[in-house]
Amino acid sequence: MHKLDESLLTGLPPFRKLARPQIREILDAAQALRFDAGLAVFSEGMPVERFFLLLDGHIRVIRTTPAGDQIIALHIAPGQLFGIGAALGHTAYPATAMTADDCVVLAWPNRLWAEFTARHEGFATETYKVVGARVGEMNNRIVELATQQVEQRIANAVLRLVTQMGRKVEGGIEIGIPITRQNISDMTGTTLHTVSRLLSAWERDGIVVSERRKITVTAPHRLVMLSGAEG
Repeated sequence: MHKLDESLLTGLPPFRKLARPQIREILDAAQALRFDAGLAVFSEGMPVERFFLLLDGHIRVIRTTPAGDQIIALHIAPGQLFGIGAALGHTAYPATAMTADDCVVLAWPNRLWAEFTARHEGFATETYKVVGARVGEMNNRIVELATQQVEQRIANAVLRLVTQMGRKVEGGIEIGIPITRQNISDMTGTTLHTVSRLLSAWERDGIVVSERRKITVTAPHRLVMLSGAEG
């Protein structure tokens, strides 16, 4: 990994409290991997053998229910660790990491997790902040599923993507990953028909523009109101 300048990683959560020689040491132990869109970096139930840092692209974290349905639990943005089963005491990956677009990742053998966290305090503290944030997001999702109407859940799911991966474009904020109506259905525990009906209604009302694998929010404040965040 000598070709990757450690200065490019100094602002990322796992590294931002480390000195450049410490970052260099961690990078030298990494393997760079490329994945085309639609491939699994690892699958649910596989032994935890490696952990990863996403350099470029986006990852969908997918869980399978006892009934066999797939649910998109989280999205991973560039600069974040994933597959960190060692941090949670897992011996098998609890979910599948699927590439939403072409991805570049760094991978380390799982045995190095304990070494990195023991030798580099900042690596551990910043990583566990990320873990805490993800647990908080999952708890919010559970509350939404239990208490909110379908339209509120879908609005919150779209807003979450806008917050995490939105980019300003002419006319609104575009979600910066390929996103389909089926993806949103898998995020919200509802049917494809319901998602399609609501997005079509929002489009007629000027709230979103929905194209093939792309959604642009043109009236964010109105979507916030639909989400129930404002009374």
